[in-house]
Order: sequence, then structure tokens, then C-alpha cells
Amino acid sequence: MRRKCKQAVILLCACVLFGLISGCSVEQTDGNKLEDLAFTIVEEEAIPDELKTQIESRKEMDFKLAYENGDKLYIVRGYGEKETGGYSIAVTDVYLTKNTVCFSSTLIGPGENEEVTKAPSFPYVVVEVSNYNKNVVFL
Repeated sequence: MRRKCKQAVILLCACVLFGLISGCSVEQTDGNKLEDLAFTIVEEEAIPDELKTQIESRKEMDFKLAYENGDKLYIVRGYGEKETGGYSIAVTDVYLTKNTVCFSSTLIGPGENEEVTKAPSFPYVVVEVSNYNKNVVFL
């Protein structure tokens, strides 16, 4: 029994050492808001072609995507396939922390008496901000 415990400790130490040597690290996310970011909701015709392709391949499922293009960062939030039309998305927050860009949005369903298309829809929003070369956190 002691031998197995000793082997487990040695294996654990080896894994930790390997992680340190290989450059892996865990970065703490500082959630303190430094500033709200100005953003633009991007119309479909202005979305870069490569990003359109990525959205198209994911649109049937719930997805989150960040796409850098030079000095611009595109943040995409898709809500997957819905049975009808009439959905909209509210961008509730886009802000900068010490080491991240934080993004949150809310899916808004069709109103009770609203006329909607009966065909499936794939609601998503694309937001453009300046590229701060930081990870994006979806809240």
C-alpha cells in the first residue's frame, strides 16, 4: 500500500514538473472592471469572410467565438437553432479588465403576441471592439 502511495506522489510531482518545464501556466483572471469598451454591432455584410465561414459551421449549436483581424477584435455569441424567428440579442456588457475583455449578452425571445416566421432561425450577434490582445471571457 505504501509503495502505491509513493508511486502516486512521484507521478504527481513529475506531472507538475513537466507542466512547469513545458511552459504551461494558469493565469488568474482579474474580474475588476477597468473601463467599459465602445463597441459596434456588425451587420452581416460587414463580417469578414473567414469569420462568416466559422459562424456558418457553428450556427446550429450554442457557441462563443473571438476572432482577431489586425487592430479589430470580433466577439461572436450564437444561441443555436430556434424553432421560429422573432429572437433578438441584447449586448449587456463589454468591458476591459487587467488581462481580459469581458462580454455578456442575453437572448430575447419573441413576444407573446408577436408574429414570427415559422421557419427555424439561428440568432447570433457579432460585436467589434479594438483589439487589446487579451483573452475574451464570456459572462
